Amino acid sequence: MHALPIADDVVRNARLRPDGRMVHDFYLFRVKPVSARRDPDDLYELVGTTPPDQAFRPIEESACPALRQGAAR
Repeated sequence: MHALPIADDVVRNARLRPDGRMVHDFYLFRVKPVSARRDPDDLYELVGTTPPDQAFRPIEESACPALRQGAAR
């Protein structure tokens, strides 16, 4: 599973780490004012994107017991 690409409509730049956590880009959206909407579905504006290495705890800080067992071998 770790080698399979994660292609989804919801997450971008996603991968599965050895500790089992899927890491991906995080998005910050702002609700548009009514005056800026072009149609009824035009509700949000993308303000920023946080890459996975900044959005998730580093794998070195993972609480996954399997990672600790693997490191002890």
